[in-house]
Amino acid sequence: MKKEVIVLSLGGSLIIPDNVDKKYLEALKKILLKNTKNYKFIIVCGGGSLARKYIYALDKHNSMFQSLAGISATRTNARFMNYFFKINPRKGIPHSMKALKRYLKTQEITFCGALEYHPDQTSDSTAAEIAKKLKTKFINLTNVAGLYTDNPKKNKNAKFISKISWKDFEKRANFIKFKPGQHFVLDQSAAKIIKENQIPTYIIGKNIQQLDNLLKGKKFKGTEISG
Repeated sequence: MKKEVIVLSLGGSLIIPDNVDKKYLEALKKILLKNTKNYKFIIVCGGGSLARKYIYALDKHNSMFQSLAGISATRTNARFMNYFFKINPRKGIPHSMKALKRYLKTQEITFCGALEYHPDQTSDSTAAEIAKKLKTKFINLTNVAGLYTDNPKKNKNAKFISKISWKDFEKRANFIKFKPGQHFVLDQSAAKIIKENQIPTYIIGKNIQQLDNLLKGKKFKGTEISG
């Protein structure tokens, strides 16, 4: 039986919020390895605090340099995740779509960072672009339980949104002006890609059991973005 491919965007805030979150990553590793019986995973890593430290140190008027620094951080985190999962370090990580497809043929789990530089893009839109080209589902793993009407860390009255249309989600994403290192559950480019290509998308928070539930077709807490 051919395994279904799923693309995940692993937020850098889950890998290295300040220091490496080893407890979370161990739990993630356990869930993913358990589910390789049915799936192959492509995991696009965000830059997290490493990217933001680089970005804030650079001239805010040169967004290209900031974005390139962010890309470097995502690739550093992807290499680290390879080591964490004990994947042969000699294989490195893919830097292009062509290379990614080659890795997919021989690996159950493939980590990567941003593949190429594009303006106004983060690892989320890289993941959405991969999901588009491979015609797969897209799961965004982030540090909040899903989409809210407002930032739940700043507004205790923010309401949880369990399901939203592609069109309405893009509207919400576009309320925020893009900047490298931004904080939002999915960036504007990713929102546009998933809407235009009608990609089934899910946002899952730090409770790793919710990812396992989703992969097993069970009820989960998170946000579904669909038609």
